[in-house]
Amino acid sequence: MSDKSSYLVPARQIEIEQEIKKSRFIAAVSHASDKETALRFIEEISKKHDGASHNTFAYVIGNPNGRADVGFNDDGEIGGTAGKPILSVLQMRGIGDVVAVVTRYFGGTRLGTGGLVRAYSGTITMALDELKLKERVNLVEIRITTGYEFENSIRNTFDKTGLTIKDVLYTDEITVIADIPESMSENLKSDIMNSTRGKANILFT
Repeated sequence: MSDKSSYLVPARQIEIEQEIKKSRFIAAVSHASDKETALRFIEEISKKHDGASHNTFAYVIGNPNGRADVGFNDDGEIGGTAGKPILSVLQMRGIGDVVAVVTRYFGGTRLGTGGLVRAYSGTITMALDELKLKERVNLVEIRITTGYEFENSIRNTFDKTGLTIKDVLYTDEITVIADIPESMSENLKSDIMNSTRGKANILFT
């Protein structure tokens, strides 16, 4: 990825299943842009598998490179053997805005603490290996207000950087509006100030 303000998120939902010593482990992974969406997905999967022995989960909401909101639950499994291993795999992969539920239908054979950790982390790993990802880029809106004589130079600056202008307002001056990657904001601001000889008012929102 290009910078720490962008990160990988699920491009679609996925579900995989494996059997370990007669227990069925089913991993369901989905995109969740906020905690409420994650909790709804967890509830949905738990209802779908309401006859299961356990519906364990973990989520990472926000940028995994920064202050993401994380959570996990073992749902009755031995403490630290399910939710935390799932979360650890999500964090290791550097995926954000993601929720994962690993369901277990007990098959009669106890796996022990180490076996449970391997089973849950292995099942979520299998799912992530199949999961399609996309890059999420944090955008900010830029508003550039300046004289009419600088419109062409601003348009040329945007063309050179491959950015698209969203709107232009024409009043006593012009105001150019665009959504740009947060990581490009300072460089673009510098380029605009140079192209307008410092005669521009630039706001980010």
